[in-house]
Amino acid sequence: MKQPARYCVRLFTILTLSALAWAKSNPERTQFNRDIRIEPDEKVGDATCLNCNVYVRGQVTGDVTTVHGNIMVDKDAVVTGDVTTVLGDARIETGANISGELTIVGGVLHRQPGSTISGDVTNFENKSLVVSMMLSPLIVLGIIIALIVWLVQRGRRARPIPASPPGFR
Repeated sequence: MKQPARYCVRLFTILTLSALAWAKSNPERTQFNRDIRIEPDEKVGDATCLNCNVYVRGQVTGDVTTVHGNIMVDKDAVVTGDVTTVLGDARIETGANISGELTIVGGVLHRQPGSTISGDVTNFENKSLVVSMMLSPLIVLGIIIALIVWLVQRGRRARPIPASPPGFR
């Protein structure tokens, strides 16, 4: 192999291995129906949970998101991104630090004094209104489909042939 080709192969190998090493340092976690637990000695990128809870005791360098699940940020835990929960509660303990925004839709915020949230805090607690907003497009779609089915069935019905008047041929 020629000298410049060897350098190119070595450079490619070094760049690939360094990218892989960096990717493993902050893995993302995504779960369905199974809780995510980030321990005090762990560092995670993003944590996303559908129909489950996220317990942060360590560090999250990205966002924490749940749908139909709760989020708990323990004391001395750090989240550098946003914290968002839909149809779930959030508990922020004393000493917890959230650098991004905190958004709760259809849940309750339990925030202890001494916790730090650098961004905006948005809390919309009315679960029934959130569920109705999420279901209303489906209800409208169901009504439209029912109307189309009714119109198609109406056009297929056999119509009686009117009797001809006497003397008509």
